[in-house]
This record gives sequence, C-alpha cells and structure tokens, in this order.
Amino acid sequence: MPLELIPVRCLTDNYAWLLHGNGQTALIDAPEAAPILAELQARGWGLDLIALTHHHADHIQAAPELVAATGAKVLGNAQDATRLPPLDIQTRPGETVQICGETAQVVDVSGHTVGHVAFHLPGSAMVFTADSLMALGCGRLFEGTPDMMWDSLSRLNALPGATLVCSGHDYCRGNGAFALSIDSGNETLRQRLADTASGRRPCAPATLDDERATNPFLRVAELRDALGMKGASDADVFARLRKMKDEF
Repeated sequence: MPLELIPVRCLTDNYAWLLHGNGQTALIDAPEAAPILAELQARGWGLDLIALTHHHADHIQAAPELVAATGAKVLGNAQDATRLPPLDIQTRPGETVQICGETAQVVDVSGHTVGHVAFHLPGSAMVFTADSLMALGCGRLFEGTPDMMWDSLSRLNALPGATLVCSGHDYCRGNGAFALSIDSGNETLRQRLADTASGRRPCAPATLDDERATNPFLRVAELRDALGMKGASDADVFARLRKMKDEF
C-alpha cells in the first residue's frame, strides 16, 4: 500500500511532508519544529527519519530540535554534508535509501543549489522535489546554471505522470500569475488557479501530469514560438523563462 502522506505548513509558506507506513514515520525537510511536533503528537506517531533535500535554512533549521525531541536519524546528500546538519545516513544521487520501509531513489536536482536532491518513491508514486520542480514553477537559480536546472527538471519530467509532486513551498499565487502572463490561453491553468484560489484543491501536491499541463517550466515546447524563439533549444527556452520569472 502507498505510504500515508501528510503535508505540514511551516513558517510563512514552507511545506514539510510526513510519511507514515510499515510502523515507521519519516519527515522530508525540517523548516519549523512546532507544527511538525504538533502533527506527530496529534497522530500518536514518533519520528524515525528526517530526509533533507538541500542546505537552505528554511529546510534544515528545525532538524536539531526534532532530533532532540524524537531521536530521529538524519539523512542527506554526502556531497553537501558540510552544509547540512550532522548526517546519520549519507547518500548520493543515483543511490537508493529506505524511507518507511519503501525504496526511494535519490535524484540529483541541482540548480536551485548545487547538491540539491529529490526523493522518488515509486511504490507510493510520490516525489519530494523541495525547491527544484515546484507547484506551477521551479526554484530560483542561486548556485546552479540554467542548463543544470533544465537537466534536473528533465530528469523529474521523465517520471510517470501519476507521480505526486510534493514541493517545498506554496508559491502558487506568484507562480500562477507568471504562468498566466505567458500562457493566457491555457484553460487547464486557469481552472487550476481557480480551484486553488477557492480552496477546492491545495497548491501542492499535484500530479506530474498536472504540472506538465500548467507549469511553464515544463511547457517550453508549447511556449517556444510565443516567446519568439523558434528553433531554440529547450534549455535556451527554459533559460529565457527563468530570467523572465526573475524579473516578473
């Protein structure tokens, strides 16, 4: 059976994600301890594992407090270990790890940062992308290059369409406004934004098929001509879109 998935809203607009199954509970990213501990207490769960995607403070800063409160082990990318809290379990892109008894693939999604990883759980049809592929957008390029981020998004876009994309922030309002500004004829996008604004659906998670239909950073082929970039490579169209979003 798929693992149980619980989103936890943290800070201003962060998502942390609790996974539960096979007698275990895991957390993807640790933005803020209080709401995570409250959710664990409400459900009567302990915490066995904290899996970290990248080194930014709003994804790791609560890890020490959560470890002290629960005894959870911390897992992260060995290649970025100097910028993460102390790791009990070190992994690398291309390897697999166990999360709540399920095999998870560690995916390189560098771009937002170098060393950013995603966790893909094919058995539960979920991928935890943090600040790489995001709901209706993608992360700003603080350390990586456009080519690096395009490679990362392409890697994620190769996953099955039914995969739930569990991203790191609720940026739906800003991302949606940008998407609509360049893809105004996209009725699927308009419906998703209307459903989110009305509360009929959350910002995240969404399926990869949903993102393919509405996220401009996965729609470079559909937007190429509208951007006046006929004949340009997908990576170059992505780079233009990312620059436009930065200036939006």
